[in-house]
Amino acid sequence: MGTEAQMIPIDDGKAAHLTGMSMPSMLLPATDGTNVNLSEGGPTVVYAYPRTSPSTGGAIEGWDSIPGTRGCTPQSCAFRDHFAELRALGIERVFGLSTQETEYQREAVERLHLPFSLLSDVSLSLTHALNLPVFEAGGMTLLKRLTLIVANGKVEHVFYPVFPPDQNAADVIAWLSSRKA
Repeated sequence: MGTEAQMIPIDDGKAAHLTGMSMPSMLLPATDGTNVNLSEGGPTVVYAYPRTSPSTGGAIEGWDSIPGTRGCTPQSCAFRDHFAELRALGIERVFGLSTQETEYQREAVERLHLPFSLLSDVSLSLTHALNLPVFEAGGMTLLKRLTLIVANGKVEHVFYPVFPPDQNAADVIAWLSSRKA
């Protein structure tokens, strides 16, 4: 395994087109049993992550050698821990997004006590509509880690690549706070 410095993802430019894009009008299944349309609603934070592994295992061979893959749980926990602060800064909705099935994601919501839902793009509809950056591992198409700030149905800001994952929520708060100032 390489050093931590080698594991830092590089900005490959695959998210540069997202700022200013309109969110497509489509429904994504959420872990709370609803369907969410990201083109509607107030200011929203959507953090995309590759996948969560259940507490019982399920790691993909070579996972630790793929830059930017580790840290899905710390990233979700950081958004959980900063949820009230995000709301105080005007964010109405926070969602995690992966290409995993909703049932699989539901285990993570319960285990991590997340105060928000995770969205499933198992059909890759949103991924393809926005041309989100992806990679292949373990026979699956997975999202590269990024965070979107969505307002008025458009992508207002993109954090990409996200590193370290557990700092992402604080980076979002700093950006939102600078806009309020």
